[in-house]
Amino acid sequence: MDKIIIIDFGGQYCHLIARRIRDLGVFSEICPYDIQLKNLKAKSPKGIILSGGPNSVYEKGSPHLSDEFYNYISQEQVPVLGICYGFHLIIHHLNGKIESHTLKEYGKTEIKIIKSEGLFEGLDRTEIVWMSHGDQVKEMPEGFEKLASSETCPIVAYRNDQKLLYGVQFHPEVSHTQKGPQILENFISNIVHAEKEWELKNWIENSINIIYKKIGSHDRAILGLSGGVDSSVAAVLLHKAIGERLHCIFVNNGVLRKNEAFEVQKTFQDELGFQNFHYVDAEEEFLQSLQGIEDPEEKRKIIGHKFIEIFENKTIELEKKYPSIKFLVQGTIYPDRVETAATSKTAAKIKSHHNLTLPEDMKLKVLEPLKDLYKDEVRKIGLKLGLPEEIVHRHPFPGPGLAVRIVGTINKERLEILREADAILIEEIRKEGIYREIWQAFCVFLPLKTVGIMGDYRTYEYLCAMRIVESQDAMTANFAKLDWDFLERVSTRIINEVKSINRVVYDISNKPPATIEFE
Repeated sequence: MDKIIIIDFGGQYCHLIARRIRDLGVFSEICPYDIQLKNLKAKSPKGIILSGGPNSVYEKGSPHLSDEFYNYISQEQVPVLGICYGFHLIIHHLNGKIESHTLKEYGKTEIKIIKSEGLFEGLDRTEIVWMSHGDQVKEMPEGFEKLASSETCPIVAYRNDQKLLYGVQFHPEVSHTQKGPQILENFISNIVHAEKEWELKNWIENSINIIYKKIGSHDRAILGLSGGVDSSVAAVLLHKAIGERLHCIFVNNGVLRKNEAFEVQKTFQDELGFQNFHYVDAEEEFLQSLQGIEDPEEKRKIIGHKFIEIFENKTIELEKKYPSIKFLVQGTIYPDRVETAATSKTAAKIKSHHNLTLPEDMKLKVLEPLKDLYKDEVRKIGLKLGLPEEIVHRHPFPGPGLAVRIVGTINKERLEILREADAILIEEIRKEGIYREIWQAFCVFLPLKTVGIMGDYRTYEYLCAMRIVESQDAMTANFAKLDWDFLERVSTRIINEVKSINRVVYDISNKPPATIEFE
């Protein structure tokens, strides 16, 4: 299967590039800029894209590619597309000139296309693109041809057909670049000539075969089942591969949503017929460990380590009966890995993730069948595997659960307050018929008390925030611009029905700069 490799230089949109290429039917994979050449060669890329990044190519310590990389792409005739930082990097390496410019370009910009064949085939003479740069190409090396310009940037795009090097100053991967998908399509079809073989049906069949070969015909696997989309899809995929040799362990960590423990058991035991479903009630242990903890990263670590501890204890218990348990299955997906440990040294770590908080001495072999997929791909696979739509289209839920939706310390009282408010919000969203249109909706408990009036009485109660966002893959997100009457109805219900809340606020921040979760 043909593959496009994206080299990550720390750009915030790097993973959107990979996402867009997959949308166009070609498998894509992200690699760090310092990947060893032998490892890159082993992947046999049909084409390579160099991502954007926060650095300037002329800065000391900025990331660069080796001479061996350029020799390799030249010898193997691998087309390369540079985007933003990658656009500058190609020119800089070949001794062209890159300089900082007085007039920076950020946001929507109109460009004039000089040559439309190849990379810009099918585009108009003027197009709207998304710029984000302060540097410009001042002089191009011999053999390069200018393809487009803007009012303040003379060279917005270039090509060198002989060397198969191409570049754009703007970001074709973001939705603000109106013909961005067409530009990427032109690159993979007109220049790379990649076969469009990335189909999820084939992925399912291949994955089941790979899983069976890895586990074998006798060994068993365990999986921490949360009831969310990712772990549920991973569970059904494993069940298809090894049947009753899969043991699903559901740990009630005390920070679940309202009725969640009951619903997960009902779905997997009664409706899906999982034979080896193991329920562990560890609410008291988790809440005791979290007592007095305010820092969100500390909460995540405590929950992660406690989960592994309880998980391992249950596994040891099961191993006495089933000594062939050799594998631990996790529902980790691409965004989890991105935000936990960046693919590039120049990208920032955003948060830790409970799926990845593993002890060094863990004896089980880790299996992550969904690790290269984005959320919407996981959902499509879930439907193909026969999972109920209620699970497949369920909004994402953080591994540490409500612990990171309560700002500050956690106790049973605050958890119950948040559960009731959150349940009302989700119920009203479903009634409104917009649940599927929204990426994520939830309430957040804020440890602030404000004055209110209920009837003839003055109140002094807690503040609740509502967070409702729209997104495609969680890499970026916009707050949902919902009807004011709807928001008022939800707010009124929460204040009237949830004891200890007398004020509701709506979060209108986007990602970036904010994250989707508060903690």
